[in-house]
Formats: sequence, C-alpha cells, structure tokens
Amino acid sequence: MTAAGPSRRARRNEILKELGLTPLWHVRASGEDSAAQVDSSEHVVSHPAGAAEERRSKILRMGWDELKTSVEGCVACPLCQSRSRTVFGVGDKNADWLCVGEGPGAEEDAKGEPFVGPSGKLLDNMLAAINLRRGRDVYITNIVKCRPPGNRNPSPDEAGQCSPYLERQIQLIKPKLIIALGKVATQNLLHTDAAIASLRGRLHDHSGIPVIVTYHPAYLLRTLVDKAKVWEDLCFARSIMQGLGPSG
Repeated sequence: MTAAGPSRRARRNEILKELGLTPLWHVRASGEDSAAQVDSSEHVVSHPAGAAEERRSKILRMGWDELKTSVEGCVACPLCQSRSRTVFGVGDKNADWLCVGEGPGAEEDAKGEPFVGPSGKLLDNMLAAINLRRGRDVYITNIVKCRPPGNRNPSPDEAGQCSPYLERQIQLIKPKLIIALGKVATQNLLHTDAAIASLRGRLHDHSGIPVIVTYHPAYLLRTLVDKAKVWEDLCFARSIMQGLGPSG
C-alpha cells in the first residue's frame, strides 16, 4: 500500500466525522457471520435513521471551500468506488445563469471539470449563441458529482445522495435562471417523469427560481435534427432573462 492510501482514507474519515456520517458502512467478509465485520473506509457510508437529514442540514450550511472539500471526500453512494475525480462544477459563482446536466462522463472524470470533450464544445457553442461563455456569468454543474460506470444514468438513490450538494450550490450562486440539460437533470430538478418534449417551451420552477428545459448536448450529437429545437429553447431563455431585469 502506498503512503497516499492511508492519508486519503484519513482525510475522508475526518470529513465524514465532521458531517456526522460515521460509523462507516461495514462489509461482512465471505464465510463469516454477522458478528465478524471488516471496517472499510473505502466503501459506502450507511445512513441510519435521521442521519440523512443531519447530513443534508450540515451541507446546507457550508461555504464554497468546505462544500468542495466535502464533495471530494464523499463516500455516500457507490459512485465513489469507481471515480477518478469528483466533478464539482465550474464558472462564475455569482452567475445569473446556471446550467445543470446529469453527471460526469469519462473525460469529465479524468479532468475534474463538467462538460468537456465534444459535448462540452457543443455546450460552449450553445452558450455563445446567447452571448455567454464558460466562466462569465454562467455556472455549470451536474446532478451527481461522480461518474456513473459506463456513462449510465445515475440511479434515484445516487442522485438523492448528491442532491444536498447541488441544493447548496444553487443557494450560494443565487441564479436568476436555471437551464436543465436533458432528462436526468429535468427529472431531478422538477420532480417529474414527463418527457423533455412535453416540458420544452414552458417556464418551470425550482425553489422559486425559473427553470427552462432543453436537450442535453450529448443527445444533440446523436440527434442533429433537434439542434433547431435547442435554439428555440435558448431564445426563450434569453427572452425570460431579459424580462427578469438587471441583477440586484
């Protein structure tokens, strides 16, 4: 075992202790009875009754630095076991615009930044079409901060464990408008199973913040014909933002 291994575990344990998430989940060794358990700080944290709400409450009191550190050490769901890096978010922390996708892909997992590679370039082009650019008056993040294996959609439990982090990001940014990119982001922000097609072109709400729904850039790379629909959505978003007036 390298020297970095124990150090990383110690850091995770310290973060978990501060969040009130200990004791850690235990894995019973094969062939042993339930009394014989193996402590494994590299595994997922159990959530006894009341612990989930306590964890959420603590996360919702964090500032930016503490929140990012907490995400980096999070072991609240199985996604922590296969990630290379957490993907916290990128952009203007006082942005009027917030873009929310579903989760990191392989390139995002390697670089630690959301929306890189072909889908990231397309998102940057989408933003440029409404006079925005990455890092200026827009913040970009995802529903989950760790890559789901095989780029599958995050499960409801995985999204649920990550939701306090996104909730706190939204509270800190105070965006005037949220753009939900794709089905997973839309379902989690709006708590609906409705199809994107039925939700486009209308204004929705998340915690008092207007939400506009559109297709995910990765979907557009596979379905070029729907790019025109996204342009319509972006024009709609721009008109809504103009109606909201200047920042206070």
